[in-house]
Amino acid sequence: MQFSKKAPARGLIPIAMSAPRSIHGHPEPGSETRRLTANEIFNAALENARGELSRSARKLAFSGIAGGITMGLTGLGVACLRAMVGTGGWRDLISFLVYPIGFIAVIIGRSQLFTENTLYPVVLLLDERRGFMRTLRLWGVVFAANVFGAFIFAVLIAKSSALHQDILNQLIRLGVDASTGSPAHFFWSGIIGGWLIALVAWTVTASHWTIGQLAIIYLLTFIVGVGHFAHCIASSCEIITAVVAGAVPAHGYLAWLGSATLGNICGGVLIVSLLNYAQVKEI
Repeated sequence: MQFSKKAPARGLIPIAMSAPRSIHGHPEPGSETRRLTANEIFNAALENARGELSRSARKLAFSGIAGGITMGLTGLGVACLRAMVGTGGWRDLISFLVYPIGFIAVIIGRSQLFTENTLYPVVLLLDERRGFMRTLRLWGVVFAANVFGAFIFAVLIAKSSALHQDILNQLIRLGVDASTGSPAHFFWSGIIGGWLIALVAWTVTASHWTIGQLAIIYLLTFIVGVGHFAHCIASSCEIITAVVAGAVPAHGYLAWLGSATLGNICGGVLIVSLLNYAQVKEI
């Protein structure tokens, strides 16, 4: 993420607006603080949106590619643990304890993630009633870049000798499992996944400290993983790996991607963006 001097960094908004701040934007130790109001969180989200929409397509694309590659850590971490402890029952729970790693790296590192952008530019669009084409441009560039980054991750993992075969097999198995089901299941599962990730973006915006952001991201994205909810980018890393390995047909991935992405958009926009907009603005 890139911020101007006028736009506070995502998730680093001081709770006490009049409290002394350090050079990193945090309240100085000992200063009085309070929780942000819904209006203050909303205004911070608007500032984030303005910063994102002002970035060039090239910058968004490179950030999005980085985000797509990094999201591969979600499935890779799970596959590594499953190769060590096995699968089934409590072993599955243990393996998903590391699922949030990719989300933490992308969000704290401020790379572009498509599902986060179902919150920030959408609340700005709702507030100003303009900028629809700019929002579509942001979505299109980031989505394409994220998927391309996921493809780079998959080719690196599946076509190189970087992984032990047992870890690669587990990653492929994750991709096969994620792509198995009906379009209706992928859509409704995507709604839950989109809701949770947009909720991460909203709550991280309200968080004081990096440790608080880490806790929020970890807890909410852990639910995405352990609940097997569809996420159009994180799951793409797993499924494309399976496609490259020949375990899933390309058309099967594309069908999954369409349903999951539509569900993610609906979950993020309708459940998080619209409802949080309605609690601070008159519709």
